[in-house]
Amino acid sequence: MSRAFWFRKDLRLQDNQALTHAAALAHSDLDNSLFPLFFLPNDYHDLSPLRQHSVFASVSSLRLDLQDLVSVFDKDPLESMASIAKTLGVTSVVATESFNKKGIAEQVSVSKELAKIGIELELVGSNYAVVPGSVRKDDGTNVRVYSPFYKRWLLELDFRPFALDVQSVNWAKVPESFDFSLPISQSPFEVKAGEEFAKRTFARFQKRALADYSQARNRMDLAGTSQLSHALAHGEIHPRTLLAQLGNSEGEEVFRKEIAWREFYADVLFHNPETESEYYEPRFAKMRYSDPIKDAALLEAWQQGRTGFPAVDAAMRQLVTTGWMHNRARMMVASFLVKDLHFEWQVGADWFEKHLTDFDPASNAHGWQWTAGSGTDASPYYRVFNPILQGKKFDPNGDYVRRFVHELEHISGGQVHEPWLLIDGLAQGYPAPILDHATERNESLARLEEIKVRN
Repeated sequence: MSRAFWFRKDLRLQDNQALTHAAALAHSDLDNSLFPLFFLPNDYHDLSPLRQHSVFASVSSLRLDLQDLVSVFDKDPLESMASIAKTLGVTSVVATESFNKKGIAEQVSVSKELAKIGIELELVGSNYAVVPGSVRKDDGTNVRVYSPFYKRWLLELDFRPFALDVQSVNWAKVPESFDFSLPISQSPFEVKAGEEFAKRTFARFQKRALADYSQARNRMDLAGTSQLSHALAHGEIHPRTLLAQLGNSEGEEVFRKEIAWREFYADVLFHNPETESEYYEPRFAKMRYSDPIKDAALLEAWQQGRTGFPAVDAAMRQLVTTGWMHNRARMMVASFLVKDLHFEWQVGADWFEKHLTDFDPASNAHGWQWTAGSGTDASPYYRVFNPILQGKKFDPNGDYVRRFVHELEHISGGQVHEPWLLIDGLAQGYPAPILDHATERNESLARLEEIKVRN
């Protein structure tokens, strides 16, 4: 008799409720064995090299922590979990419960296949401090606005960690399992990952930037963010672990609210699973939008960081070369795509999903919808980010731009945000702006008026 643990988006050993539960079950069995399993995402081979490498780095770190005992499969768990579990002779498979549309469908299907051969899939815990769906109004309905959600979310928090004595577990290796390899990434950027790296990253953040987080987190040119989004997305650290170490200073309170935003979006997606790809506010589906095929040149300029707006281009180049983008920059480039170029938010969300190593379905979809004006915010469509002013405000000396837009390295200071005003500003091959922001802002608002009239 033995058990299996299915690692999903929880690639860590400590403060892992499901893994701790699986280890306790294994202790109660005669042979005390636990098989740790991991399945590559079904779309793994369609991901960008950097996203592939981010998965590889996380799983490799986990395997190192368990002396190479985590068995990795390049197979669909729906098609192979039952046969693997049967071969191993396990009585149950334990996993962390997922709350997004894809994850729910996967665990339901795997559970049914396992049940056919008399094996139970036990779903325990979540990758959130508060389980999506738990925060409710007094009448039992879900909370649709962030501020009241945050207040009620705080009341649901439980900081007690789940500790695992790793050495006491009889970890078992699947016979003849095969490892996976990755195509060599053409990017010079190396993704650092793993549970211990996440803990060190948080410790550095506490010393380096937490005190000034309320202000510095918006500066694209500064290291003012936590750099923990990858770790949270892959489950290398649990948000409960972070929250338990926060006090009540201004910086700590703002950081706590940022974690709550992640959980709010997970809650919204749980209650509205269709909004991962559809409009939260359906009326925005009726708006006139650019066509990704007919207007492919404009879309490609945005994707490749060749719009002629330095802050936008720096952010887009940061994405494709590092697999990450500053949160302020994410809002700016999203606004530019939806309200300057007039593409639907899903076009940008798909591009982010392809490249972001910290991709999270709820945060991605509803972060985009927040900026696009179709999300949970009360009246947001009139919020149109000016890409020039955003650059000047949040990269005042131009260091962020010069770091990623090498054609502008010859321009010093904040002048880099308007290189077309300089005699030699475009001399190194940087393009002129592909549009006039003021004109496109007015066009975007005119399109909003059209659907308001039709409604």
